Amino acid sequence: MSDAANWQGSNARYLAEAISWLRLRLECHSSRTTATTFGLPPVTLKREPRSFWQRLFKGTSVEPPSSGPILLPSNAPSKTLPASAQEARQAANLFSTQPGSQMQPALLLLGQRLGLSRFEVQTLLLGVAMELDTSIAGLCARAQDDPGRPFPTFALALSLFDQPAWDALSPERPLRYWRLIEINQPGAQPLTSSPFRADERIVNYVKGLNYLDDRLAHLLSPLDAAEGVELPGSQSVLVETIVGRLKQATTAQSLPIIQLLGGDGSSKQLVASQVGHALGMRMYQISAESIPVNSAELETFGRLWHRECLLLPIALYLEAYELDAGATSESHSAAIHRFLSRAEGIVILDGRDVWPVSGRPTLPLDVAKPSPAEQRAAWESSLGANSTEKSARFAGQFNLSLSSIHEITRAALLEAPDDLGGLEERIWSACLARTRPRMDMLAERLEPCATWADIVLPETEVQLLRQIAAQVGQRSTVYDNWGFRQKMNRGLGITALFAGDSGTGKTMAAEVIANDLKLNLYRIDLSAVVSKYIGETEKNLRRLFDAAENGGGILFFDEADALFGKRSEVKDSHDRYANIEINYLLQRMETYRGLAILASNMKSSLDTAFMRRLRFIVNFAFPGPRERKAIWQKVFPPQVPVDSLDYDRLARLNLTGGSIRNIAVNAAFMAAQAKTALNMTLVLNAARTECRKLDLPINEADFRVKPAMAATA
Repeated sequence: MSDAANWQGSNARYLAEAISWLRLRLECHSSRTTATTFGLPPVTLKREPRSFWQRLFKGTSVEPPSSGPILLPSNAPSKTLPASAQEARQAANLFSTQPGSQMQPALLLLGQRLGLSRFEVQTLLLGVAMELDTSIAGLCARAQDDPGRPFPTFALALSLFDQPAWDALSPERPLRYWRLIEINQPGAQPLTSSPFRADERIVNYVKGLNYLDDRLAHLLSPLDAAEGVELPGSQSVLVETIVGRLKQATTAQSLPIIQLLGGDGSSKQLVASQVGHALGMRMYQISAESIPVNSAELETFGRLWHRECLLLPIALYLEAYELDAGATSESHSAAIHRFLSRAEGIVILDGRDVWPVSGRPTLPLDVAKPSPAEQRAAWESSLGANSTEKSARFAGQFNLSLSSIHEITRAALLEAPDDLGGLEERIWSACLARTRPRMDMLAERLEPCATWADIVLPETEVQLLRQIAAQVGQRSTVYDNWGFRQKMNRGLGITALFAGDSGTGKTMAAEVIANDLKLNLYRIDLSAVVSKYIGETEKNLRRLFDAAENGGGILFFDEADALFGKRSEVKDSHDRYANIEINYLLQRMETYRGLAILASNMKSSLDTAFMRRLRFIVNFAFPGPRERKAIWQKVFPPQVPVDSLDYDRLARLNLTGGSIRNIAVNAAFMAAQAKTALNMTLVLNAARTECRKLDLPINEADFRVKPAMAATA
């Protein structure tokens, strides 16, 4: 039989014996009360010292109770009259504790951990027995000589047990401080005569069922480390530091609040789980928004949590990353500060910045994602042999925690265990889904459709675009294998400026790169990012860049001059704060590690400081006749029925690629309406409409169809 089963059996036997002893005490007390009431001659035994009771009942006619087999009627059955010495030995055996022993009954362990005196343990037993033995209610009524009082009270406990202590009723003593009992005190009824009951959680603990209090269970959830995940060296050092500091604490007040800082929540949770495992404790997590704001509810929550820390080997992981220590609402911020200052036990705080805590020491630590080399090793460990090239590709593009790497790999293998050929594609898609940034309304996700075959640019610009895509794919080799990451901590991202008139192909070029790299493309919504309120634009930009840091997307700033414009001379506060926005962008662009593309048709409007931080500048010139002809030839999908188009003549129309696409779409709708093939007449009519829209000069001869072509049409 296991140790747990042995303890359960021993605890059950102890509890049965303790309740049997309690019943006997109540029966004896009832007999004494009856004897006194009916004037029967009692059996006089040795009494307790009278000093306490003399002080308590001084000036009254109340007779202090005695100990041992309390005054009984002379005709009482002899089997209910154990010897005083025997009962004293039984009580000594039942309520004697052995400090440090984990094999003690739950009632004595509870008293030892929560600091209960023997009298308080016996009083708690009275409340627990009410829930476990149906005869106790009747015995309580008899002992109090009132059929209408079938419940325990402090008055009954004070007269029933040895060595009573009045201060047990105090709110600062364990019975009430730890919420071990619940008192029903209606109106002006005295506290001593008010009924009390044992807390349900405590009843179950004494019975041998040790579980998290259900008043906390709905707010907390277990924080379990991912199976089979080994921490990288950088994070293992953090775990050792935290465990060492916690073990050095000699008192509860010297336990530090561990503050884990940084943006990688998964890594912080993994570190916290490993700390709990090293200390033999179960880690529970709670969101900062779930902390009660009402002071009374907060006090109850904190006290119940402290009680659970003494009854269970548990620790708390408080998620406050989304909250700013100085920007939360006043009431919520005060509640969190109050909880951290008064919280007992081990508390690990997940935050963006350091939270000030009064009354307890703190240990702030930065937790970063595993380095690219550590991520690459994790990919190789998960994928097995011959995965070096794949691992380098994944680690070079995506910035993931170790638990995410293991989860993605395991899911991809389980999805199609026999299709190892498609494993790389499944993992890539899973990484894209995992790193898809939470940009809310700050950006619009574009579905890239264009490919290298669709774009028409001079060869020089095409080669620059291919260089951009190649650098994104080769970052792991250059930065990690060749050591550039050790030489520089800024400028590891890739930034490019697409400059040119509207409609020259800047957005299409961004789509081509995203399609080639198989990455998500996000067009920044300037109306949502830029705010008239001071500081809000910087906050939106921070959210934007933080969300995109994991590498699953490309940021595309269309009309970038609205954000990246030149700084101006400071004449008033508006100029100063506008310059602060530009300064923040300069810093953030330099530290951003992904791919960011800026598009503008006003290159000269950009601040010159951005030019140094741009790795590529691609100029999108107005297309010439050769480029326009190629665009006309590629603009119509293969499914469109086309009839004798003169591409050389169409190329003479001085239009950009964007305008040509508009003409193609409008002409296609005309052909669909006329139920005919798309011909030169329809295309020229659509071109005339486009030129009028753009206020371009129109020469009707350019839009007149030649007779031969018209006849063919």
